[in-house]
Amino acid sequence: MKAPDTSKARVLVVGDVMLDRYWFGEVSRISPEAPVPVVLIDHEDERLGGAANVAWNCKELNARIRLLSVVGRDEPGERLEKLLKGKGIEASLHRDRGVHTTQKLRVIGRKQQLLRIDFEKPPSSEVLASKLEEFKQALADCDVVILSDYGKGGLAHIAEMIRSARRAGKRVLVDPKGDDYSRYKGASILTPNLAELREVVGSWHDEKDLGRRAQALREKLDLEALLLTRGGDGMTLYRRGGAVGIKAEARDVFDVTGAGDTVIAALAVMLAAGVGLENAVRIANRAGGIVVGKLGTAAASYQELFGKG
Repeated sequence: MKAPDTSKARVLVVGDVMLDRYWFGEVSRISPEAPVPVVLIDHEDERLGGAANVAWNCKELNARIRLLSVVGRDEPGERLEKLLKGKGIEASLHRDRGVHTTQKLRVIGRKQQLLRIDFEKPPSSEVLASKLEEFKQALADCDVVILSDYGKGGLAHIAEMIRSARRAGKRVLVDPKGDDYSRYKGASILTPNLAELREVVGSWHDEKDLGRRAQALREKLDLEALLLTRGGDGMTLYRRGGAVGIKAEARDVFDVTGAGDTVIAALAVMLAAGVGLENAVRIANRAGGIVVGKLGTAAASYQELFGKG
């Protein structure tokens, strides 16, 4: 298909932002204190994680982005703000003194993740209420909304956000979390992976049974579509009238971290640019295939997808 013009696509991203930190080093011996490897750190890296990574992926596809989230009044929150500014992403980060900005620290040795350490504390109800008001005001200036739920507490008002966005005539894409999807009722598209869907609908016996369960969930939640991401087996798009299977694009899988962020970002940008749903899903599938060939949270650029800038 012809490469779409995404320069006027406007996407509002709301959700849990994180700072992804990486410590890289060499492993040459086992600790004498415990049966664990000793990693001699030689360099560090910081990247956007969670909803911030979603926003970056949208930006790399040339869309106009606005990000709403909550961070702590701490050093990781400041680092996130600087990283977002460096990427040219318009971000409104509500600061909450009682929050620890979510961090994921990964220790990498010999190109393998050896350990991940998480730091997090959910935001207060007061700061979430003020974010909700800003969200409602921002709806007029976007085409598509992404609600990126990582279960860190930043989307406590997600049901009201969905209702407000739908009343404003905006498509709402949700990257879901947990086993209660009732709060996503009325959204346009949900993008669970296999494990996430199984947690909600239970285990299925075969592909036909999976299809029945997925379509029943879609109807129950009044969704336009449910996009199931299936790793190396590609994706399945469930919508009224049937399902469409899309095979994964063949490439070496190096790291699946953040691939779901890339998929929902690409899907949102393409829909905001006027691409039809099935073609938008095919492009999102290609974008996901690109980032799994990269280490850590990463983005698929417009040039990588379409061969032009």
